[in-house]
Amino acid sequence: MIRRVLQQRITQEIGRGKVIILLGPRQVGKTTLVETILNDLSIEYTYYSGDDPTADGLFRDKGREELRELARGNRIVFVDEAQRIRDIGLRLKLLVDNYPDIQFIVTGSSSLDLARGINEPLTGRKYQHYLYPISYAEYAGEVGRSIARQNLPDRLVYGFYPEVILAEGTGRSTLQLIAESYLYKDILALEDIRKPDLLTNLLQALALQVGSEVSYNELAKLLRVDAQTIERYVALLEQAFVVFRLRALARNPRKEISKGRKVYFWDNGIRNALLNNFEPMARRTDRGALWENFIVSERLKARQYHDHYGSSYFWRNYDQAEVDYVEVYDGRHLAYEIKWNPRRSGRVPRAFLNAYERSEGKVITPANFEAFLLVKGASNEELPG
Repeated sequence: MIRRVLQQRITQEIGRGKVIILLGPRQVGKTTLVETILNDLSIEYTYYSGDDPTADGLFRDKGREELRELARGNRIVFVDEAQRIRDIGLRLKLLVDNYPDIQFIVTGSSSLDLARGINEPLTGRKYQHYLYPISYAEYAGEVGRSIARQNLPDRLVYGFYPEVILAEGTGRSTLQLIAESYLYKDILALEDIRKPDLLTNLLQALALQVGSEVSYNELAKLLRVDAQTIERYVALLEQAFVVFRLRALARNPRKEISKGRKVYFWDNGIRNALLNNFEPMARRTDRGALWENFIVSERLKARQYHDHYGSSYFWRNYDQAEVDYVEVYDGRHLAYEIKWNPRRSGRVPRAFLNAYERSEGKVITPANFEAFLLVKGASNEELPG
């Protein structure tokens, strides 16, 4: 198993009287991470899976003493895929309040019902983390930085899902299985999705627009639905950890785009599986889009895993000057242009640097990207500028 950044933190949180919640896409290793932690600690635990149809009945309509029996004499209770258990937040609140000696660890592959059902009941009673496909830092830590750089073109095409990395060959069949069997599972189960084909078509359209601004109105015309439906489906895909959105940064709406958004995928391999395009990087026409998706998604993973605060945006003005990616920290604006080909000229536009007084610009290429992604600490000063 590739060692995950969150392993040490979660280990340290066990026994502190709070529920540990681990959210993230299916197949990224949430169950494996929790089991590894508990096995390393040599702790016996009771396991329940929300995918088991009987699990819902075990937690529902039970009194305090009946819920206590769920631990079966162990001091650790691990509830996997908890978003499928109704009112799980209320049940956990009752258990934590009455049995602080029992450690509850909960995973979920969708923040749809799980977050709505847990956040309010468990306010002040939880540690919450997000786990994504293997990060570049985790991968480089396992195979070494030299091999990680050597394998980068393949990883840009096939991504970082654990099974894909460990698969013999390219992992193409594994990726297609994940995309076809797991990607929509929680959305279709938890929400009233009446047009699953629309979901697939929308994802394919978004995959083709990585790195570009996305117009819900244009997507609505393309897919022959209304813009509100597109916005709702994109939000559901984001809550299911398939995609994420960047908003436009605008201090002066008369000069800068203020209502735009970009949509990225948490994993390049999923994006390419949706398009059924696994051409090697050397022959691809979308190299720039893949590189940008990789850099932005990996940067967000690194920031979340190491508690870096701040906000992320892109920027464009009405004169068509633009910045691929911007981070804002206490009024400090860090602007990044993301270029696959280091020989191509690239720089942060002067218009941005003039518009934001406390601003710095940098171009991220394959020659210098590791300093941008291999974040080691949790202080703002350690972020590359």
